[in-house]
Amino acid sequence: MADENTTGQGNQPEAVLAPETTNADVTGQAPPRRGRGGGAGGPGGNRGGRDGGRGRRDDRRPRDDDGGEELIEKLVHINRVSKTVKGGKRFGFAALVVVGDGKGRAGFGHGKAREVPEAISKATAAAKKSMIRVPLRDGRTLHHDGRGHFGAGLVTVRSAPAGTGIIAGGPMRAVFESLGVADVVTKSNGTSNPYNMIRATFEALGEQTSPKSVAQRRGKKVSDLIKRGGASDRAAEAEAAAVTE
Repeated sequence: MADENTTGQGNQPEAVLAPETTNADVTGQAPPRRGRGGGAGGPGGNRGGRDGGRGRRDDRRPRDDDGGEELIEKLVHINRVSKTVKGGKRFGFAALVVVGDGKGRAGFGHGKAREVPEAISKATAAAKKSMIRVPLRDGRTLHHDGRGHFGAGLVTVRSAPAGTGIIAGGPMRAVFESLGVADVVTKSNGTSNPYNMIRATFEALGEQTSPKSVAQRRGKKVSDLIKRGGASDRAAEAEAAAVTE
């Protein structure tokens, strides 16, 4: 008697695959494509290149504009302008920002945009690029008096003893607070335009010099310069040793 099928699926004979027949022929599905990594489409099993995808690589380091230092940002002025177009008015904003590290470096910038946050960010980026270094005496006040002039604005800055504070108003106060000056006396004459006042203030700060730079330029010692002011030798030596910048 012939052998009967005992698989429990009826009396049909069991299917046997031919040597040339593959699973794809039976199921009707195409075999998976293999990439260069040996797997289907790469190491991760997906189609793509080396990182398993066709997108851009995200392992790039973010750019750090300010070098990782903490800056003091002061918003001085925001101006809203409008342009009349067909169908109504189109508004824009202009921002004036002052930035500084509180240790003798400061700068200002101006930015325009359709929205206030974008205008402030543009002005801040411009201020970071235009920062200048101002020498400070004892890290709290200016070394000497100065005058700055821009347009119709005329400002005067004067050094002050400890405890005086920042005697300045409006845009000039923002400059000295971001600069790190604790004692200063200022006066603004002429225009009250914040743009001209800021530019005149930075012109006055740009003319500031330190005793070390003057002594180096003239080929002398700091104590020699202090002696010419009427100080004794011992006092001149002590004051010259206290000069840090």
